[in-house]
Amino acid sequence: MAYPSVKQSKISDVIMLKMEEMILEGTLLPGQKLPPERELAVQFEVSRPSLREAVQKLAAKGLLISRQGGGTYVSENLGGTFSDPLLELFRNHPEAQYDLLEFRHALEGVSAYYAAVRSTAADKKILRERYEDLQRYHEQKAFDKEVSADVEFHLAIAAATHNMVLLHMMRALFNLMKQHIGDNLRNVYPKANWRSSIHHQHGVLLEAIEMGDPERARQAAHDHLVYVEEALLEQGKENTRLERALRRAHLHR
Repeated sequence: MAYPSVKQSKISDVIMLKMEEMILEGTLLPGQKLPPERELAVQFEVSRPSLREAVQKLAAKGLLISRQGGGTYVSENLGGTFSDPLLELFRNHPEAQYDLLEFRHALEGVSAYYAAVRSTAADKKILRERYEDLQRYHEQKAFDKEVSADVEFHLAIAAATHNMVLLHMMRALFNLMKQHIGDNLRNVYPKANWRSSIHHQHGVLLEAIEMGDPERARQAAHDHLVYVEEALLEQGKENTRLERALRRAHLHR
C-alpha cells in the first residue's frame, strides 16, 4: 500500500512563520528596523536567498516594509484600530474620556493580573527599567517624556502577560492612550499631591507584579484608575467653579 508523500515546508515559509511569531509576541515591534540580511541569515541558520524570499512574502502581507537604501522595517500600522478622526472625537468629547477610563479598568486589570502570574525575570527587569524611566522624568518634571514613559510602563505590563491579543490590543490603543494619559496628567498634575499619588500607585502596581501577587496587582491597577477618575472629576468641579466666578466678576464690572 502506497502512502501519500509528506510535503516538506519550504525554508522560506518556515522563516516567514517564525518572523510572524516574533511580531505577534512583541519580539519585533512596529516600526523596528530588522538587522542586516547577513545577520538574520546567520541567526536563522539559513541561506540569504531563502531569507530574502521570506522577507518578500511578509512584505506582500503588509507586515514588513522595505525602504530604498534604508533597510527593512516592521510595519508601523500594525493594530491601527483607531483612525485619526476617531482620535479627534475622543479628544473633543469629555464624556469619552470616562468611557476610555472604564475600558482601561477592564483591560489593565486583566493585564496586571496575568503579568503577576506569568512574568519572567527578563520581563520584570524591563518593567523595573520602565518604572525607573518614569521615576526620572517625574523628578525632572519633564512632562512630555513622563507621559511617554507612563504609556511604555503600561505596555510593558501587557507584554509581561505573554498574551498576544492583550499585548496587541494595548499596542493598538497606544496613540489613544498617549493622548488620554497626556490629557489626564495636564488636568491633575498642577496639584503636586495628586501627581505624587499617581506616581506612588505605579510603584505599588510594579511591586505586586514583581512579588507575583495577581489579585494585589489587579487591585492596584483598579485603585490607580479609580484615583485618576476621581481626580479628573474633582478638577472638573474646580474648573466649573472658576468659570462661574469669572462670569460673576465680568457681570459686576
